[in-house]
Amino acid sequence: MGLDNTNIVIKKQYNIKATMAVLLFGGFLSLFNETILNVAFAPLMIDMNIVASTVQWLSTGYVLVVGILIPVTAFLIHSYTTRRLYLTAMILFLLGTLMAVISSSFTALLIARMIQATGTGMLVPIMMNTALTISAPEKRGSTMGLCVCAILIGPALGPVVSGILLQFFQWQSLFIILIPFVLVSIIGGILFLQNVSKITKPKIDFLSIMLSTIGFGGIIYGISSINDASANRSVVIASFTVGLIGLIFFTKRQLFLKEPMLELRAFKRPMFFLCIILIIIIQMVLFSMNVLLPLLLQNGLNTTPLTSALVLLPSVLISGLTTPFAGKIFDKIGGKKIIPFGISIICIFMWLLSRVEPTTTAKTISILYCFVGFGAALVILSSQTTALNQLSSENQADGIAITSTSMQIAAAIGSTLFIGLMSSGQNKFLCNTLTVNLHENNIKALYSGFRYSMTIAVIIILISLILSLFIRQESKK
Repeated sequence: MGLDNTNIVIKKQYNIKATMAVLLFGGFLSLFNETILNVAFAPLMIDMNIVASTVQWLSTGYVLVVGILIPVTAFLIHSYTTRRLYLTAMILFLLGTLMAVISSSFTALLIARMIQATGTGMLVPIMMNTALTISAPEKRGSTMGLCVCAILIGPALGPVVSGILLQFFQWQSLFIILIPFVLVSIIGGILFLQNVSKITKPKIDFLSIMLSTIGFGGIIYGISSINDASANRSVVIASFTVGLIGLIFFTKRQLFLKEPMLELRAFKRPMFFLCIILIIIIQMVLFSMNVLLPLLLQNGLNTTPLTSALVLLPSVLISGLTTPFAGKIFDKIGGKKIIPFGISIICIFMWLLSRVEPTTTAKTISILYCFVGFGAALVILSSQTTALNQLSSENQADGIAITSTSMQIAAAIGSTLFIGLMSSGQNKFLCNTLTVNLHENNIKALYSGFRYSMTIAVIIILISLILSLFIRQESKK
C-alpha cells in the first residue's frame, strides 16, 4: 500500500516524463563513459610511457568494479532512498571524472576510472528499478524499451565521439566534455527524482558482500584475462578458481539467509531462468561481434579505428531505435513470439556474416550487422522484461541485478571465447597453407578465423532458438 501511495504522489507532483529523462540521461552518460577510452589507448601509451598490457587495465579495472557493484546495488536499493542513491552515484561519477582530467600518471587515471565505475555500477540498476517502479505493469515493455535503448546506444557512441575529439584535442578532452552533462544530471536528480523504492532496511551481511566481490570479481577478471598474452597463466587460473569458489559460497549463503543480499530464489522460476540463459547467449555473441568486427575491418580492410566504429554504429543506432517500439509491441503480445522471431533474424544474418571473404566490403558488413542489431534488440528487451515479469515488485531490484550481472559475465565470456576461436581458426589455416606470400596468408587466415568463430556462434544461436520455443506467457506482477 505504501508503495502505491508513493507512486500516486509522484504522478500528482512530478512529471513522470521528466523523471524518466533524468534516469535515462544518467544511465546513458555512465555507459557512454564506459567505452570512451577504447580508442584513446594509443595516445595514452605514448603520453604515460606504458605498454598495451598496462593501459588495458583502464578497461579491465572499470569492468571489474561495475561487475562487483551491480549485485550489491540490489541491497542498496532496499536500504537507501532512490534520490540519495542516484545523487551519490552521480557525485562519485563526477569526482572520478574531475580526477581523470587532472591525472598526470597512469595510477591516478586508473583510480579515477575506478571511481567513475563505482557510479556506473550503481546507476544502471537504479535507472531500471526506478523506471519499472513508477510505470504501470502493463507498460513494462515500453519502459524497458527506453532503458535498453540507453544501454545499447551509450557504449556504441563512446568510441565514435572520442575518435572525433582525439582528431583535434588531447585525451583529457574526453573527460572535460562529460563534466557539464554530469552536472545537469545532478541538478535534474535534485529537481525531479522522488523516493519510490520500498525501503526494507535489510541487515547488512558483510560476508555476503565479501563473497560477492571475490566471486564476481575473480570470475570476470579470470575470463577477461584468458586471451591476454601478457597475463600470468597461474594468476588467471587462480583468479577464476577462487572466484568460482566464492560464487558457490555466495549462492549457498543467499539461499540460507532470511534476508539475502541478492534474492537468488528467483532462479526457481523456470521462465526467469530460461530468459537469463537467452540473455547470456545473445550478449555473448553481440559483445564479441563488437570486438571481432573491428579486428576484421582494421586488419583485413585496413580501416582506421574511427572508421571501424562508424561501420558498427548503424547497427547500434537501429538497435536503440528499435527497443522503444519493440517495448510497445511486447506490451500487446508478450515475448513468446517476439523472442524466437528476433533470434531467427540474428541466426540468419550471423550465418551470412560467417561467409564473408576478403572481397566483402565494409558497407556489406555494416548492412548485415544492422539486421543482427535489430534482432538482438528484440531478444534482449523481451527476455529481460519477461524475466522481470516473473518476479514480485519487492524482488524487482534483485531481478535487475541478476540480469545486469549476467550480461557483464556474458560479455567477458563471449569476447574471450570467440577471440580464442578466431585465433584457433587462423592458426589452423596457417598450418595447412603453402602460399609463400606472407601478407596474403595473414589476410586469408584472418578471414578464415573469423568465419570459424562465426560458424560456432551460429550453432550456439540455433540452440538458443530451440530454447526460446519453450517461452510461455507467465508472469507474476
